[in-house]
Amino acid sequence: MTHEDEPLGWVPVEGRGSLPFALVHGESLVAAASWAVGEAGIVLFDASVTFDQVRRSGRALLLHDPLCPLTPVDFLAEAAATCEETGAVVVGFRPVTDTVKRSSKDSLGETVDRSGLRAITSPVVVPPAVLAGLERLDTSDFPALVADLATRAEVVWLEAPPLSRRVRDEHDLADLEALSRAEGASAT
Repeated sequence: MTHEDEPLGWVPVEGRGSLPFALVHGESLVAAASWAVGEAGIVLFDASVTFDQVRRSGRALLLHDPLCPLTPVDFLAEAAATCEETGAVVVGFRPVTDTVKRSSKDSLGETVDRSGLRAITSPVVVPPAVLAGLERLDTSDFPALVADLATRAEVVWLEAPPLSRRVRDEHDLADLEALSRAEGASAT
């Protein structure tokens, strides 16, 4: 694969409030996510590049959510390679482990079988053929984006490692940082 064939990468911050600028291991989440994209061999671009330029590039687009800042480089590279091999949209996910209940306005109902439930994490990789057919790309809500892409193309789901989990607030961020330290300690 030549440099011109490598996927493009983007770390969108729209719709995420100020959390992408919080720190994890001394770096902002957006900086950590951007570093991982580059290390995965993906050509990172910024907001000065228009969506039309991306769409006409003939390259896949890897979207890496900064709220999944510690997604391993190898997992990002695997997702990009899977997109290239299959021509499908590739989506990182984590299994849902929380208890999920059906509810109505009046009551809390039965427990939902979570074996088929997925929590979308990062990345979402969009192949060139799918990009070419899009007028716009709203990256502010990955689950909504994936739902839209699933109406247009095949989706391949890749189970993401634990460090790929999404953070919702500073408490989640502290938990993720602790998990990364524990995994680093167990790897030595």
